Amino acid sequence: MNITELSIKRPSLVVVIFIVLTFLGVVSYFALNYELLPKYSEPVLLVITNYPGASPSEVENSVTKKIEDAISSLEEIDNIQSSSYEGASVVVIIFKSGANMDRALENATRKVNNIGYLLPKDVLPPIINNFSMSDIPIIRLGITANIPATEVYDLVKNKIKPMISTITGVSQVDMVGGEEREIRINVDNEKLGAHNLSILQVTQAIQSANMEFPTGKIKDKSQEVIIRLSGKFARLDDIKNLVLSTDANGSPVRLEDVAEVQDAKRETQSISRINGENSVGMMIFKQPDGNEVEISKKVRESIIKIESIYQGQGLKFEIANDTSDFTLDSARAVMKDLLLAICLVALVMLIFLHSLRNSFIILIAIPASLISVFTAMYVLNFSLNIISMVAMSLVIGILVDDSIVVLENIYRHLEMGKDRRKGSLDGRNEINYTALSITMVDVVVFLPIAIITSMISGLLRQFALVVVIATMLSLFVSFTVTPLLASRLAKHEHFRKGSWLGRLTDGFEQFLHQFTEGYSRLLGWSLRHKAIILIAVTIVFFASIALVITGFIGSEFLTMGDRGEVIIAMELPKDATIEQTNQVTLKAEQYVRSLPEVTSVFTSVGSSTSFFGGGSNAYNSEMHIKMVEKEKREITSEQFALAMKKDLMNLIPGIKVRSTIVSLMGTSDLDPIQIVISGPNMDTLNKYAPKVMNAMKQIPGTYEVKLSVEAGNPEVDIRLDKDKMAELGLSTAMVGMTLQNAFSGNTDAKFRDGDSEYNINVVLDQFDRNSIDDISGLTFINNKGQSIQLNQFATIRPWSGTSVLQRYNRVPSITIQSQVIGRPVGSVGEDVLKKVKSMKMPQEVSFIPEGDMKYQTEAFGSLGIAFLASILFVYLIMVALYDSYIYPFVVLFSIPLAIIGALLALGLTMQSLTIFSILGMIMLVGLVGKNAILLVDFTNQMKAAGHNTAEALILAGKVRMRPILMTTFSMIFGMLPIALATGAGVNGKMAWPGPLSGD
Repeated sequence: MNITELSIKRPSLVVVIFIVLTFLGVVSYFALNYELLPKYSEPVLLVITNYPGASPSEVENSVTKKIEDAISSLEEIDNIQSSSYEGASVVVIIFKSGANMDRALENATRKVNNIGYLLPKDVLPPIINNFSMSDIPIIRLGITANIPATEVYDLVKNKIKPMISTITGVSQVDMVGGEEREIRINVDNEKLGAHNLSILQVTQAIQSANMEFPTGKIKDKSQEVIIRLSGKFARLDDIKNLVLSTDANGSPVRLEDVAEVQDAKRETQSISRINGENSVGMMIFKQPDGNEVEISKKVRESIIKIESIYQGQGLKFEIANDTSDFTLDSARAVMKDLLLAICLVALVMLIFLHSLRNSFIILIAIPASLISVFTAMYVLNFSLNIISMVAMSLVIGILVDDSIVVLENIYRHLEMGKDRRKGSLDGRNEINYTALSITMVDVVVFLPIAIITSMISGLLRQFALVVVIATMLSLFVSFTVTPLLASRLAKHEHFRKGSWLGRLTDGFEQFLHQFTEGYSRLLGWSLRHKAIILIAVTIVFFASIALVITGFIGSEFLTMGDRGEVIIAMELPKDATIEQTNQVTLKAEQYVRSLPEVTSVFTSVGSSTSFFGGGSNAYNSEMHIKMVEKEKREITSEQFALAMKKDLMNLIPGIKVRSTIVSLMGTSDLDPIQIVISGPNMDTLNKYAPKVMNAMKQIPGTYEVKLSVEAGNPEVDIRLDKDKMAELGLSTAMVGMTLQNAFSGNTDAKFRDGDSEYNINVVLDQFDRNSIDDISGLTFINNKGQSIQLNQFATIRPWSGTSVLQRYNRVPSITIQSQVIGRPVGSVGEDVLKKVKSMKMPQEVSFIPEGDMKYQTEAFGSLGIAFLASILFVYLIMVALYDSYIYPFVVLFSIPLAIIGALLALGLTMQSLTIFSILGMIMLVGLVGKNAILLVDFTNQMKAAGHNTAEALILAGKVRMRPILMTTFSMIFGMLPIALATGAGVNGKMAWPGPLSGD
């Protein structure tokens, strides 16, 4: 007894099975996480090391190179890229696809820890972590209150941040801006010299006096008591009255004699605003396995609770950006497309079958298959994201294919006079291998996508497996539920003659008959004129391929999409103060906020949200702009970004403006076009990099072309005379610590006030930190107690350095990077590579394509292999079905014709060749194969019945025309909602059905 016979004779068993599957599917659905994209983690490690106060060159030599040497022996490294900023080193280790990142992280941590003793003692411990999409903040918000700014900062740091951090799923909470309280000790250099003191001695005296010691215990027969020496400063007066030394008369020299002690705010390093109002900015990150939507919901609930607790202080939260909004909008849009696709497929079934009852028999396959998919998704740790949900939308047409073929054949047997049960069993059994084959074609087409190992596998694995699982479930439904329902419900139905439905169905049947006859005549003519058809098809095929070769159909890794978010980064001259940057940013911010397309602006001055850290300077500022919904504005976010660059540069002359959209993946600062030129001589690179940049600017479509390394960063170069230092009794360590203390400050000592501790910052008074002369007159005390100034043993001169130094595979490098506008990224990248290759450069200078150009090459290569694998697997399925190595080529020859339609569809819709459109072509192999199988299978049956090949083909075309049209139109109409979508994430979705609609 086969499965179909069991289903017909024991229907309760099938009912129980599908009730269980439905229950598990519903429960699993509510347990799934919502995400914009699947969990996606590139094989990349970041090693971030802070070295406060160090110049880029010092960071490179003392930190970056040592870390590179340590990690260079790791296995499966593709390349190492490093950047040395002022005070920070960032080493990016990119591994080959498929590398074991857990083991890589463990080995990298061990190797970096082993060289800790080689790093300068002021270097903070390196931070090593995996790069993932979870490194993008999911919520940006600003916090304000009706209390002093320093108290707001304390409240956020000590109370609010811990409350947010404990929310389930939150991995990290970063603060931006605000005014932090500190005890400022402004040391007067002139008074230091008068009392024969150095700032280093002042710092050491403060640290020595501000200590606590557990000194032991006293014990008698009845008790034991701990002795604790409490030497911590309790009041500001304790600090002011601290005795530093005694003068020649024996009088004490107190701290207040050489410095001003203030309870003040920390020197401004960054400023945050939300919609023009000064605030403490907060960025919230989620854990890799966190549910973005649930975390956002809990954060919002927590915000309401916190606002009620601190209502008396007027505490207010204002959310500038919440990525879960876009995620939910995208999910709702895809869900709407999914429901609309089901309705359209139902309409197709009704038109072709003329029966609500028969349409129901087929349509039951959709919920029976889809709901069960949620169980598999939960077991495989998948999420509800735009990729998996688009897969469900696209698979709607596939889910009804098997049931259409089975039901159509059952009706053929009912028309022979058989009863329902006999007709259902015989009809299904007769088409057993055909139904199995067309299902397996879909499965083997998608399996290679699920198992490819490349950087896109994380994106596409969920798509492929969702389609495979749903397709297998639809086969199970067609072998069980469809014949079961047909055996109970199937019957011929006709609409009443004269009714509008009757006239509609009669007209459709007449049209279908005429279409079938026309097809038969065309097929007969084609079989008689094979040479003409073959020549015409060959010409059209190569003409369609030429659309790609000539660039009419462009290429790109991923479409950027339109999230309605734009990031504007502004840069002033390198010597600008944060106050000057803030004034300019305020002017730009006021203009942007006045525009009707803008809903919120989150501003950071002096800090950056760049992916790889670093680059935060007083002369930089950034505005994260959120726009109204796409339907409510007349311009795209890309057009808005371009307009903002022009407007702001006209509004504020002399500044650099970088305006980019936030992509579908949530990133903005990763330029799609990147050319790395590397060589041993930095002077040579500095000579040729601007030439490459100027050449790139001439290529249509390039936008925001810039160098990653720019000269002109103002510095003061101090050259020590070691001989004079030896004579004067000074050491380099003492000089360095004194300079660092004087101009960067020392915050090792803490002042406790209640439950909180605040930095005691010992630094030269601002009056003594204004010019090079102030550096020259800095006081040092040698080992003999003599007072010496810096200009007595050092040459001090102004200098111009770089803000960042880069290396690629441990060789100096410069990256020329560009955004793209108006053209596909791949097309622009090809032109860039041609231009760079044509330039004459020294042999020691090499160039390496990075960014989307590199990713596109790798991704297209992987998908090309998957495409060839899908064709091979379809061929092998045909070999197994027909027991022949020749017949399957009849099916394979239909694939080039499908590619013609796919490329024409891309050309007519002005879409690019992306990883998603290539994926659509891979799907097309399965769809075309299924239709060909239906024709070839029936043709073989007719030949076995005695017809010649031409007659058999014509008969097969007539008999199989209805199921072929039903499956094709159900697929097309199932994809139409996505193809015509206008909601969130539309650019990412439209790339899928374009090639498929050309079938």
